[in-house]
Formats: sequence, C-alpha cells, structure tokens
Amino acid sequence: MNEIILLKSGEIALKGLNRSTFEDIMAKNARRRLQPLGEFKIWHAQSTTYVQPLTEGVDMDEAVRRLQTVFGIVAVTKSCVVEKDFSVICPAAAEYFAPQLSAARTFKVEAKRSDKSFPMKSPEISRELGGYLLSRFHHLKVKVEQPEITITVEIREQGAYIHANQLPGAGGIPVGTGGRALLLLSGGIDSPVAGYMMAKRGLEIAAVHFASPPYTSDRARQKVLDLAQELTPYTGRIRLFVVPFTRLQELLRERCPEDYFTILMRRYMMRVAEQIALREDCGALITGESLGQVASQTMQAIGCTDLACRRWPARRWPRWPAPIRRRICRCCAPASAWTRRRSCE
Repeated sequence: MNEIILLKSGEIALKGLNRSTFEDIMAKNARRRLQPLGEFKIWHAQSTTYVQPLTEGVDMDEAVRRLQTVFGIVAVTKSCVVEKDFSVICPAAAEYFAPQLSAARTFKVEAKRSDKSFPMKSPEISRELGGYLLSRFHHLKVKVEQPEITITVEIREQGAYIHANQLPGAGGIPVGTGGRALLLLSGGIDSPVAGYMMAKRGLEIAAVHFASPPYTSDRARQKVLDLAQELTPYTGRIRLFVVPFTRLQELLRERCPEDYFTILMRRYMMRVAEQIALREDCGALITGESLGQVASQTMQAIGCTDLACRRWPARRWPRWPAPIRRRICRCCAPASAWTRRRSCE
C-alpha cells in the first residue's frame, strides 16, 4: 500500500488550450515548496495532480501543510493507492483510516468510478465498503449529511485511490502566470495583504521599503523583513529593496508647505518605486492603500499620487477633475501641488 498526495485545482480546470501551462507552473511551485523534504514526482491526469514521494521517510503531514500554501490548489488530501480489487480495497481502507474511524462517531463512503471497466458501480462500492467498515468498527453510524469523516474511493486507470476529508488549499492561480509587479511594503497589515491577494491572481512579487532612520527604528525595518518572510511560502522568493529616504524626507519638510508634505512624499515614493519596477521588469506597482481608511487616502490624494508615475500608473481610477489630473514637475511641486495651473510640463 503506497501513500500519495492528491491535489485538486480550481480555476485552472476552466482554462482552454493554455491549461497545461498553468498546470506546469503550479507543479514547479509545488516542487519548490517540497524541496526541503525530499524528492517528489509530480504529474497530472484526469483533472488531478499527483504528488508521489521518491524519498524514504518523508513527512507527509508536513508536505500537505506546505502544499496548502501553493496558489492554484483548492484542495489537498493524502491517499493510499492499492490495486483495483475490491477484496484489497476494503481491508486497505480499514487499516489506513483506523485512527480516524476509531475516534469518529459518524461516517460516510463516497465512490467515483472513472474507469468504467471496473465491475462494480459507484453506489455498489459505497454500500459494500460502508458495510465492511461497520463490521470492523461497531461504534460507527452512517450519516449522509455532515458526517465526521467522509471516505472517498476513486477508481482510476492507474489504481484505486482511497482518501478521507480534503483539506482546503490556497486557491487562486499559480504565481508566475500573471507577470511581475513591485509591492510597496510598509510595516502595516494592508500592504502585505495586498501583495498576498495579487500573488493569488498569479503575479510574481518584488518589494520595496522606504526606511527613514533615525525617524524609523531598526525594529521597524526588521518587521518589514519578517513580513516579507511570511509572504514567501505563498509568493515564492521575494527580492526586497530597502531605500534610504531620510534625506529626501528632510528636504521636503524644509522646503514644502506642511499641508502638502504627505502627498508630496508619497509622490516621490512612487517615482522611486517606478524606477525600481522598470529595472526589475515589473508591469505594475502594488500598494496597500484603502480608500477613506485614513485622511490622506482620499480619491483625490490617491489620484494625485498615481500621476507621479510617468511610465504607467500604479492603478486605474475614475477620471478626476481637471486641476487634479495636471502633472506637476519637480520644480513646481513644492509650491502648490495640485491647485494651481502650471506651464512647465
């Protein structure tokens, strides 16, 4: 009796001619996550991805936990593989799930027969296997709706796969299928969540952090590094740029009206981030801004900040009133950032 891991994909199953590309990238990401545990063979068949350990003594529970962080996978489950013989399936199921069945009070058996050459039909497999398990575990009761454990038997061309309750995966689509973007990573919760959500849509992430010592401490910088480390199980390797911002911040404080300090500082951050993004071959900037969350994150302020990007905007917003959409050059920005018409574009 061999043990294997079955992966179910969600949106990938809806893809057309490029479906194999998404499956291959998902397999590459899964192999990367499993590399510290040993060598695995990964292949796709019949809308399922199979992960078979090739190294002895692999921690399968840890492998399942790691695979739950791979985007593109909606469900993960361990399974035992036996030959397609019902006299072998019954004792294998009782032995493989003995700890779970001993602790449970209710159960249900489901069967899927994709190999139509198997002599028993799906309802018959469920009925006969359920009866066998009741004869082995007398305390169990059958409960069709919301049982404590659901045992599933899948009869496929390669063999019979027996598994129990599926664990949820990360969902989304595989990282690396949607291009590359630069995340403006602060020490708060919004920006890492934004990076997580965009990685879930297939974006590969690089990150930039603006440090202003001594106004920001080493602990703040370490917090950003820790946040980036927390993202890596889901996003893969993140290249993090830490930009010293103290000198520019002091110049803005000295030479700019106080009312415009925050918006101008954000504009310069966007300009620096845009240059890094171009160098890193990124197609977009990701921020954790949330409309109306703080006083500086109004529609007008966010729109003014976006206009600092000369190559492409960080995001798309509705059309602004004319005074807000005018671009401001460096020499005019300190004077009256987005209230006065300038002729220096």
